[in-house]
Amino acid sequence: MDTLTLEHLPGRYAVCRLEPTESIPGWAIDGTGVYSITRTRHELSIIATEAVVPDDVQSEKGYAAYEVQGPLDFAIIGLLAKLTTALAEVKVPVLAISTYDTDILLIKADQRHTAERALDQVADIHS
Repeated sequence: MDTLTLEHLPGRYAVCRLEPTESIPGWAIDGTGVYSITRTRHELSIIATEAVVPDDVQSEKGYAAYEVQGPLDFAIIGLLAKLTTALAEVKVPVLAISTYDTDILLIKADQRHTAERALDQVADIHS
């Protein structure tokens, strides 16, 4: 990959935890923007725009999202390591979501400017 480009996605996101046996709630897919639903034997994890998440749902809100422009080849090695290393060096935690075509990084919105300065060293960022 010659040039790595990240696009800041509009809105704020929340990371939610539900019990593993719960059904996928309608609000999880009613929002705009990106959403991700993952079930393990320990939890049902939902990432969605924070505006749709009910107050009684266990969640961490206030994330900004950055999408790696793709599609990305499955053979690419070290892409997430390159991005997460840049963030680790400035002590910015990150949650990564991988899809078939791309990767999405979630960073606390209050650390967005620090993250963008660090990521700017390894990628072009578009807001």
